[in-house]
Amino acid sequence: MPNSDAPDLDRTDARILLALDAEPEATTLSLSRTLGIARNTVHARLHKLSERRLLGPPSQRVDPTSLGYPLTAFLRLSIAQSSSDAPIEALTEIPEIVEVLAITGEGDLQARLVARDPAHLYALTKRILEIDGISRSSTTLAMAEIIPNRMGPLLERLADGS
Repeated sequence: MPNSDAPDLDRTDARILLALDAEPEATTLSLSRTLGIARNTVHARLHKLSERRLLGPPSQRVDPTSLGYPLTAFLRLSIAQSSSDAPIEALTEIPEIVEVLAITGEGDLQARLVARDPAHLYALTKRILEIDGISRSSTTLAMAEIIPNRMGPLLERLADGS
């Protein structure tokens, strides 16, 4: 994900993305008509966003529960500073780990993982702790999703010019 002070999206991009949120199967032509923007402009904008890797893959929209993973947990992991690459590479080999962030505070990494049930979570945690370079973990279970991961309100702000 790009990280700079200047936004990578403008009002037109935001409007296109909001329209796609409302109708994910919308064609370039229907987006053009809905937004009052030339079809070629919509097409070029979507191509540019995709090419610059500013759009996540469609698989990020899939609810893990629909794949048989109703349990979500967050693991704070402490890693040996001298071996930070090896543990991260090993974590990428575990499909149930759906996100890893470098963090401050207690721990070095925060992993979001999904599991079939508590026994599966236990097995995953044990597997993670067996990775060379990971010295400690702390697990927190997600009880309910109150506000899902969202970009809509930020896109609306940009689209409105605020």
